[in-house]
Amino acid sequence: MKKFKHIVFFGLLLILSCEDVIDVNLSNAEPKLVIDASLRWAKGTDGKSQQIKLTLSAPYFNDGVPPATGAQVTVTDANNFVYSFIEDGNTGIYNNSNFIPKIGDEYNLTIIYENETYVGTETMKSVVPINRIEQKNDGGFTGDEIEIKVFYTDPAGIENFYLFEFFIVNKSILSLEVYDDEFTDGNEIFAFYTEEDIKAGDELHITNSGISQRSYDFLNILLQQTDENGGDPFETQPATVRGNCINQTNPDNFPLGYFRVTETDVVRYIVK
Repeated sequence: MKKFKHIVFFGLLLILSCEDVIDVNLSNAEPKLVIDASLRWAKGTDGKSQQIKLTLSAPYFNDGVPPATGAQVTVTDANNFVYSFIEDGNTGIYNNSNFIPKIGDEYNLTIIYENETYVGTETMKSVVPINRIEQKNDGGFTGDEIEIKVFYTDPAGIENFYLFEFFIVNKSILSLEVYDDEFTDGNEIFAFYTEEDIKAGDELHITNSGISQRSYDFLNILLQQTDENGGDPFETQPATVRGNCINQTNPDNFPLGYFRVTETDVVRYIVK
């Protein structure tokens, strides 16, 4: 028995002594401006308070995301009225409290940062209200997963694109889904949501936004690349997904992110 213990002990020493520290040498690109400019007009509100967030891309192993501070941020409407967004301290968060949203109007974003000018254009899209929510508690392969269906009626004869956001408030978990009406035009249809961490009593914020086709295409590609069920060795490797903002001063130094102007319908739902 003692001999056996000694063999095991020295075997462990041998294994431990063979461990090497591997330094992953990742190349670091120059930081790029990341634009999170989603102007939302929630049904039942005046839509005056809006926010734009600017950050910089960072190396993979960085602990945080640096804010892009000191920028000049404006949005111009169809009547050439200019809305100035003022930074809150040095947070990279820029606010405006007198924005006037109008369905069908075109809005132009202008950002001047580090002596370079970034611009983007988007049209405000309308959205239909959420009709009802249905919950199923015996879904999934194991029969014990919670499934949520969010029903809405698509307008007939109009090409529509939708962004659904599902946010579990107490767990700060956000999931996104995009839909079009290519095969469901004019019908009542539903957005589907399931999350292994969702439990009875959780507060779920469900947001439906009307988006443009370009926004739909951008988000669809982005969500495919970040799908947690991916990883097939034969899949196409992820590439940089460009939004609708460009750098007029230096086109090669393109920004990341998207400028979106939408009407939204928000429902707060308590999971049963």
